[in-house]
Amino acid sequence: MSDVNVKEKMVRFETPNPRFAARVRDSFHRQAFMEFLGADLVTIVPGAVDIRLPYRAELGQQHGFFHGGVVGTLADNAGGYAGFTLAPADSSILTVEYKVNLLAPATGETLIARGRVIRAGRSLVVARADVAVEAGGVEKLVATALVTLMLMAGMADAPHRPKPMDGSQ
Repeated sequence: MSDVNVKEKMVRFETPNPRFAARVRDSFHRQAFMEFLGADLVTIVPGAVDIRLPYRAELGQQHGFFHGGVVGTLADNAGGYAGFTLAPADSSILTVEYKVNLLAPATGETLIARGRVIRAGRSLVVARADVAVEAGGVEKLVATALVTLMLMAGMADAPHRPKPMDGSQ
C-alpha cells in the first residue's frame, strides 16, 4: 500500500497489479508525442504520477509562455497515468473527458504535472491534475484539471490499428 498526499488529506490506494510501475513507464514511453515534447515521467506510485517538461521555444506561444495545449496535454497525461496505476493487468484506460482551468501564464523553466486519483470505481476513474511551472527553484500553480477515465477490461495497453471508415479491412 502506498500513501499519496493530496492537500493535507492522505489518500491510500491499492493496485491490483504488482507490476504497475513498469507497466505505466512502458506505456508512457510508447507515446511518441510525449517523447516529441521531451516529457519525463518522474514519480509513479499507486494513484499518483508526476511528469516534468523542460521549456524550449518550440513549446511556447507568441508571448514565450508554455502553450496552453502543452499544459493541457500534460494535465491529461498526468491524470490518465495516475488512473492507470490502479488498472488491473488485463485492462487499459482511456480519457473520456477532461476540463482544464488555466490559472496563470505558464512562464518558467519547467512544467510539472501532478496527477492524483480522487476516486477509482469499477469502470470510471476520476483524477485531478495540477500543473505548476518552476522558475528559479520556485513553483507556481498555472492550471488544474479534472480528468474522467474509462477502464477498459480485457483491452491490452498496446497499439491498436484504427478500423477504416469505409468498412474495408
